[in-house]
Amino acid sequence: MVYLWVKTFHLLFAIAWMSAVFYLPRILVNIAEAGDDAAVKARLYLMGRRLYRFGHNLFGIAFLLGLTLWQGWRVFPQALPNVVGSMHWIDAKLTLVAVLLIYFVWAGRMLKKSEKGGALPSARALRFLNELPVLLLLGVLFFVLAKPF
Repeated sequence: MVYLWVKTFHLLFAIAWMSAVFYLPRILVNIAEAGDDAAVKARLYLMGRRLYRFGHNLFGIAFLLGLTLWQGWRVFPQALPNVVGSMHWIDAKLTLVAVLLIYFVWAGRMLKKSEKGGALPSARALRFLNELPVLLLLGVLFFVLAKPF
C-alpha cells in the first residue's frame, strides 16, 4: 500500500512538473511576440520567473519520490518492492527525464537572458522548440508502460 501511495504522489508531481515544462517555453513565445509592449513583457517575465521556480520545486519532489520508488526497497524492503531489478528500461527513462530537465533549465536561462536584454530566437523557432518535450514525454511513457528491456 505504501508503494502505491508513493507512486501516486510521484505521478502527481511529475505531471505537475511537466505542465511547467510545457508552459515555460510558451511564455517565451509570448515574450517574443509582445514586441515593445513593456507592460505585457513585465507580466510575462514575472509569470515565467514564478513558473520556473515552482517547476524546480515540483521536479525536486517528483525526483525524491521517484528515487524512493527506485531505491527505496533497500531501506524499506517490507513496504517498497524492488520493481526494476536488473531491467534497463529505467536507465532509458531516467536519461529522457534528464534531457527534459536540461530543456527546462535551458528555457529558464533563456527567460533570464531575455529579461536582461538578450535576444530570443524567433517566435516560430520557439514554437518548434515548444514541441520537443512532447516527444520526450512520449518516450518516457513508452519506457514506463512497455518496459521493453
